[in-house]
Amino acid sequence: MTPEVVLDIGREALEVLTVMVMIILLPALAVGLVVSVFQAATSVNEQTLSFIPKLLVTFGVIMVAGPWILNLLVDYFQRLFSNIPNVIG
Repeated sequence: MTPEVVLDIGREALEVLTVMVMIILLPALAVGLVVSVFQAATSVNEQTLSFIPKLLVTFGVIMVAGPWILNLLVDYFQRLFSNIPNVIG
């Protein structure tokens, strides 16, 4: 196994991880920004006002995009396991 192969496997793993995390975090970030603007405009400083909407959006995104994320992860691991003979030999 050459260093290039190890770097390629690591790079692909980071790409998959980045896509999975961004799909979940970007909607929560957008909702947090909207709630923060609302709090600044109304001078309401309640912690749960920013936490609950982000939590609900995160759960919603996981429910909607969960099968796609799982499929992405399974495809990556299938490619990884099917390339084991090529990497070793």
